[in-house]
Amino acid sequence: MRPSILRRLLRRVASTAVLGVVAATLSTVGAAQPAAAAGGLQQVTGFGTNPGNLQMYEYAPADLPAGAPLVIALHGCTQTANDYYTNSGWPKYADLWKFAVVFPQTTSANNSLSCFGWFDPAEDTRGKGEAASIVQMVEHAKQQYGSDGRRVYVTGLSAGGGMTADLLAAYPDVFAGGSVASGLPAQCATSQAAASGCQTGPQKLTPAQWGDKVRAGYPGYTGPWPRVAIWQGTSDYTVYPANATALRDQWTDVWGIGQTPSSTDTLPGNTTRSVYNDASGKPAVETYSISGMGHGLPVSPGSGTDRCGSTAAYFLNSICSSYYTGVFWGLDQGAPGGGENPLPAPSGLTVTGVTGTSASLSWGAVTGASSYAVYRNGTEVGRPTSTAFTDAGLSAGTAYRYTVAAVDGSGAVGTVSAAVTATTTGGTGGGACYTATNYAQVAAGRAHTTGGYVYANGSEQNMGLYNVFVTHTLRESPAGYFVIADTGCTA
Repeated sequence: MRPSILRRLLRRVASTAVLGVVAATLSTVGAAQPAAAAGGLQQVTGFGTNPGNLQMYEYAPADLPAGAPLVIALHGCTQTANDYYTNSGWPKYADLWKFAVVFPQTTSANNSLSCFGWFDPAEDTRGKGEAASIVQMVEHAKQQYGSDGRRVYVTGLSAGGGMTADLLAAYPDVFAGGSVASGLPAQCATSQAAASGCQTGPQKLTPAQWGDKVRAGYPGYTGPWPRVAIWQGTSDYTVYPANATALRDQWTDVWGIGQTPSSTDTLPGNTTRSVYNDASGKPAVETYSISGMGHGLPVSPGSGTDRCGSTAAYFLNSICSSYYTGVFWGLDQGAPGGGENPLPAPSGLTVTGVTGTSASLSWGAVTGASSYAVYRNGTEVGRPTSTAFTDAGLSAGTAYRYTVAAVDGSGAVGTVSAAVTATTTGGTGGGACYTATNYAQVAAGRAHTTGGYVYANGSEQNMGLYNVFVTHTLRESPAGYFVIADTGCTA
């Protein structure tokens, strides 16, 4: 028997150890079998030599222009490409923002639970197995749609998230960004036996050691690294939240930046976003911690721009992760920076004032700009022609994240600025401000620690590492409820 065939048989026998908790909670393992493609989702054959024995499905809007981005979306164990197409929300943004989506599919022929082989070096490393098949799909789609090779992104859930991290490490020259939902750090496990241990508690490695696993994926690579979003529920007992911390450590180290966030803010669905900027002030790594969410992909059904997806097994109603991931990658901005000659990012974005219901901003002028697009938490909220803007109708005692981009006379949006956070004043039943180190805030009972990080009591905003080197101002409003208020709050 050929070694490759023997290996696949062994994987089928042993695969119940891999994300087995997922399978145990399903009503039927039959969901792992390939489903008929939904309307608009098309299967592609003959995309390459396909060493990983995968199936390729794709979706693209009918009016897709040449030079558009390309997104690769990887399902979780027991799921299919059709499940991910139907429930994840990605087709909505493909239509809205104009890009193509490829949905690779593995089946029980590879793994009895239809898991991607994120734990198998014969499947998840450069030039081998499933990873090589996925890159062949990328090349096929680029030729078919004329996609922009500079804007290819990969995202995945659970085992698909683990494979996403491995692909980013093995092919940083192919993928400009990635998004890992309830997934594992790159090369966390290199054997079937080690897979379950990664899920419940990855190795206790330093950021540099985690980063070395990425750097070993493509030795000698010196180009730009992918920008990485990390999604994790705090009540995930299938892939424990420690994996999100390891992913954060891994990719911030690869980028050469620290593990203390540049900013934090609160999003819908009890979500705390922590942003880690690169040397130029642009987000390189973002973590999204969803309080109380279990194992799955965050979705938020609805008709609004920032609402997406359908609830189903492992598609959990909390926040539309596909929307925020797409904004993080810049898919909502069209071509990189808005065109072949993008306007530069405005400099000096500053919070000039806050009230209980508003935040005022100012920034430096950009030559050639006819207006400016202002974004609150990734959603456009205004297009002033001046270099100042006041955002009204806000909630008291709440942190908001703002960016701004210049818009030229044709309507093309330029490069987005670095973010600033504004926290509105007021609220009911309190309002006192406290400035102290994270250690002191915990000691005073205004915050608590989990997994080495500090979270504000009440709002659960991530304040960074539990130490005496990170300082924040907390506003108490109402009594016993604290929000980060580093601007607009005097202790």
